[in-house]
Amino acid sequence: MSAVSSRLPVFPWDKLEPYKKTAAAHPDGIVDLSVGTPVDPVPELVRRALAEAADSPGYPTVWGTAALRDALAGWCERRLGARGVAHTEVLPVVGSKELVAWLPTQLGLGPGDRVAYPRLAYPTYEVGARLAGATPVVYDDPTELDPNGLRLLWLNSPSNPTGRVLGKDELTRIVAWAREHGVLLLSDECYLELGWEADPVSVLHEDVCGGSYEGIVAVHSLSKRSNLAGYRAAFVAGDAAVLGELLAIRKHGGMMVPAPVQAATVAALGDDAHVREQRARYAERRAALRSALVSHGFRIEHSEASLYLWATRDEPCWDTVGRLAELGVLVAPGDFYGVAGERFVRVALTATDERVAAAVKRLG
Repeated sequence: MSAVSSRLPVFPWDKLEPYKKTAAAHPDGIVDLSVGTPVDPVPELVRRALAEAADSPGYPTVWGTAALRDALAGWCERRLGARGVAHTEVLPVVGSKELVAWLPTQLGLGPGDRVAYPRLAYPTYEVGARLAGATPVVYDDPTELDPNGLRLLWLNSPSNPTGRVLGKDELTRIVAWAREHGVLLLSDECYLELGWEADPVSVLHEDVCGGSYEGIVAVHSLSKRSNLAGYRAAFVAGDAAVLGELLAIRKHGGMMVPAPVQAATVAALGDDAHVREQRARYAERRAALRSALVSHGFRIEHSEASLYLWATRDEPCWDTVGRLAELGVLVAPGDFYGVAGERFVRVALTATDERVAAAVKRLG
């Protein structure tokens, strides 16, 4: 038996365990700002929709209900500036991480194929390439890549971990380049609802893609905007030919979003009020943490969107992690996201107001 895991990097979060123990030993307890997992309540209307759909004894469909597809298409048009989104251009998935990790395999990529992603990036882009046996490639500007053998190009705006946002003109230029060279473009837009000092734009926006979704697919998640990380509710939208291939494969694989979660997704996408309320919570936490970090000698770079502050004290990231752990504050080292992050840490906004206040106090 071949060990597929041997293709993969060491799971990064295991390296953080000793620092987590140090932070947990603080007399007032740990403030965990390392993982961007929501801590606020699931909106009541979403829980109600989930409960009302609880009596679902039959198998759900991989494509989702017609009501779900209506909700996905309608949200893309209302929120992303997409036009004329058809049911064949949306597909629910079991959380965005699953999609990112298995997409290269499901699209038949393998040895000799290349998968590109930003130099500072969510680690699962690399994992997806390695699971398929493809070659991972990092970039600063994707249009400077050699397109030969490049089968899949990942964009991530707003970025995890940096919070950087790609502007409309830059997105338009990259979409045109990918189409010119026949490279499938996947845009991870899971933090699009969380722009602070910039207004993130989707590749599906009419001004970016020219009203055609050929060769482009956007990835979206309800984990952050609606506190639904535990529901594993996400979807992709874009090129009907790509999504049709994924649908056919995922039917055979039984990759179905549970029926109650489909109903909850419809409710969540149909309501903007809870998104505004959650944004307001994160905005207050962001302002408090940013001010405290700057006062403590940190410099914040990018961070104009998303759920993180990308911070540095101009020292090795693990030294910073250690110093903050002594204060009972746990953050993620920047080298989790690539060697270019080795002097940064990622500070998540996903802690309760009480824990954020504790972190601010400890930072002095």
